[in-house]
Amino acid sequence: MPTLSFPTWREVPEKAWGWPSFSPTEIACRGTGAIRINTEAMDKLQALRDRLGKPLIVRSAYRSPEHNRAVGGAPASKHMQGTAFDIAMANHDPVAFEAAARAVGFLGFGYYPRSGFMHIDLGPARSWGDPFPVRPVPFAPEMPPAREVLSESRTLRGGGAAGAATVGAAGVEVLQGILIETQSTIQPLVPYLDTLRWVLIAIALIGIAVTIHARLDDWKRGQR
Repeated sequence: MPTLSFPTWREVPEKAWGWPSFSPTEIACRGTGAIRINTEAMDKLQALRDRLGKPLIVRSAYRSPEHNRAVGGAPASKHMQGTAFDIAMANHDPVAFEAAARAVGFLGFGYYPRSGFMHIDLGPARSWGDPFPVRPVPFAPEMPPAREVLSESRTLRGGGAAGAATVGAAGVEVLQGILIETQSTIQPLVPYLDTLRWVLIAIALIGIAVTIHARLDDWKRGQR
């Protein structure tokens, strides 16, 4: 398994870095800034990120021997080989995370629920620590922002109001004509019908304005 080492993360050539979801600063030693890149481990870490579809918060990756001693790491810690990562569980369901990590090829697992992270490494296969408690409500899958529900949509309400008012205005005009021709006894009602027709036309115009405003607002929000 190819391994690249650099005195500091700043010396990592851009062309040598092939993991778009991570940066050298995330993988470098927190104590010294040195970095050891195990390409197989990094490939699996990127595969895990892609599989989960959400960011991985790396709490610890490579550790120099001196930094490993300073933080009380195991004498033969996989962190010193660049094949181990401590990942925060703040934005992950630990059960789903572990299943995905195993699926992409990680074999070693350490559980640290009190500190809020899980250790994963390339093996050998083993595990330690207390399992994370089961979450009462699992994380919902991340989805793009939903469009407005049609029954609640401002666009639909505005368009519906405009359509209903337009049809109503046309109906009043037809009714007005019928009354003029056939119901001379209720001729006094005709002016009121004329007023009603103009009210409905005004409602139609307001509905059109609401529709146009909603469309522009949705466009601004990038929903259209």
